[in-house]
Amino acid sequence: MKSVTRRTTIAALLAALPAGHAFAQAGYPDKPIRLVVPFAPGGNADLTGRLFSEALGKQLGQQVIVENRGGAGGAIGAEAVAKSPPDGYSLVLGSTGTFLVSPRMTGGKPPYTLASFAPVALLSTSPMDIVVNANGPFHDWPSMLAWLRANPGKLTIGHPGNGSTNHLALLQMQKALDVRFNIIPYKSNGLALNDLLAGQIDAVIDQVPASIGHIRGGRLRAIVVTTARRAGQLPDVPTLQEAGVKGFASTTPIVLMAPAGTPSDIVNKLNGAVADALADPAVKGKLNDLGAETEALTPQQLTSFLQKEDAAIEELQKSGLLKPE
Repeated sequence: MKSVTRRTTIAALLAALPAGHAFAQAGYPDKPIRLVVPFAPGGNADLTGRLFSEALGKQLGQQVIVENRGGAGGAIGAEAVAKSPPDGYSLVLGSTGTFLVSPRMTGGKPPYTLASFAPVALLSTSPMDIVVNANGPFHDWPSMLAWLRANPGKLTIGHPGNGSTNHLALLQMQKALDVRFNIIPYKSNGLALNDLLAGQIDAVIDQVPASIGHIRGGRLRAIVVTTARRAGQLPDVPTLQEAGVKGFASTTPIVLMAPAGTPSDIVNKLNGAVADALADPAVKGKLNDLGAETEALTPQQLTSFLQKEDAAIEELQKSGLLKPE
């Protein structure tokens, strides 16, 4: 009688476990994985997502399908994944802006927080640059800065959405330089670059992977990079620090996230697949060609990094520099 009771109890406990529990993960993945890119096609996140969807598909033996779901600085796509079952079949990538800044821009209750996700892996870190039309009036950073100071608020500069790392870098730049841009948000890097190429705006702050093709093609000119050291793909372009903005450094890390509650064995398997992909010379070469750097982090290391970034952004919000829009 006691044996029957024990079996009944165990069966009840198993039935109560969520679908994503480790007991159901022996064959993971046994179906295609959805990878949400919370931005329109053509930008840095999209390029990175498509590269890793192919690489992870090879590592995991299942198709990884990219789903572009843009809007609200990445918040719409990120929220959709945060609310998905924590079973490893819905993932999202994005920058620290996507996960830490965009939810603070809503003006009400944030649609998600860092705690809504299980950090999986760092995919890449991209330098940002300020680019201008090659046929426009600005040939270098000093000439643009001089015009900006003489015409406060008139220089139009685009970025791929409020809450993006690009947007945050512009806010920090305004404070460091004591200047005022006419900041124009777009839904993606690609749309901002299209307007710049058409002469509709003066400049764009962009990730190097998204703009490098236009720079190499001679249509755009990079006049400064935001990183602490010069970008490998743009060795002749000075940094803001070299231009006199002491201590300024801003990059765009692209991270892979799963919904909170995703079992650790799935998170670790995905992290290992990313690490193996980053060790592949073909993948590493493609990232380097895009101007992105690579570094394999464990989920624990990534979580620690994101927590520190989250605390720093919280301070920016409290100071009034970062405000809902």
